[in-house]
Amino acid sequence: MQRREFITLLGGAAAWPLGARAQQAAMPVIGFLSVGEAVERAHLLAAFNQGLNETGFVVDRSVAIEYRWAGDQFDRLPGLASELVSRQVTVILAASDYAASAAKSATTTTPIIFVIGSDPIRLRLVDSLNRPGNNLTGMTWISADLLAKRLQLLHDLVPSGQIAILSNSNSPDSEFMKGLLQAAARSIRQQLIVIETTNNGDLDAIIANVAASGAGALLIVNDPFFNNRRHQLVALVARHRLPTMYDLRLYVEAGGLLSYGASQPDAYRQAGTYVGRVLRGEKPADLPVMLPTKFELIFNLKTAKALGLTVPPSLLARADEVIE
Repeated sequence: MQRREFITLLGGAAAWPLGARAQQAAMPVIGFLSVGEAVERAHLLAAFNQGLNETGFVVDRSVAIEYRWAGDQFDRLPGLASELVSRQVTVILAASDYAASAAKSATTTTPIIFVIGSDPIRLRLVDSLNRPGNNLTGMTWISADLLAKRLQLLHDLVPSGQIAILSNSNSPDSEFMKGLLQAAARSIRQQLIVIETTNNGDLDAIIANVAASGAGALLIVNDPFFNNRRHQLVALVARHRLPTMYDLRLYVEAGGLLSYGASQPDAYRQAGTYVGRVLRGEKPADLPVMLPTKFELIFNLKTAKALGLTVPPSLLARADEVIE
């Protein structure tokens, strides 16, 4: 057998020089914790990898990633977080409110970078935005202005009738977000119908109940449970002819009517830069929580026409993108 064939048969690893093997063994590992599934996160993983690249790290060359996907089984998150800690990963990327809380409970020493939609202070993840303290920091896109803005935009589009609010009662920030929406509704004299579900809710029955309530429009509060079922939700509200406001452009790309919110890929890119900085030796306690810098108002005119809605020119003029 030729020497080259022998090296190939070994897969290369056993025949590497000692220096190369030591470098490979020292490669840092990122633990990626998500409540969803990989197939739904490809675009976000690409953005996260871009952020890593901006800080000089390339996946599978200078850094490795161990993924833990809960597959929408929220109760699996604590165990998956503990598993990553036991694997002694260098840093954990927690990709939701639920994942961040599970990771925080699992370790007080492993650095955690979160990407969440809720207020990290209210969730007791950090002490403050500027001085997070402890081993957590990251990116959040929640604010009172965003929720109020979504409600105002939907009210401007469908000015008559009640607006239903669909929220997940299992969300750690559910009561707070409902309070913000109710305050925003009072300021514009808009009546709300609050409808709640859980992580195991039957969306077919829930959307049917929204339609039967007499609501003229629907606003869906940000939550991974809804995000992971966006195609089902878009189909259901179309069947019941409910004009619906979302927080992510993914819904509009799937056929939803309109969305307003921070750019999720941009948030993951920024989280990637934070993970890279931690890998370079910085501490989460010294990195302020980042707020979004890019917001998007997206309309789907095809869906508006199917619903018999005429979008006011003033709203279209404010749109960042119109899908026709």
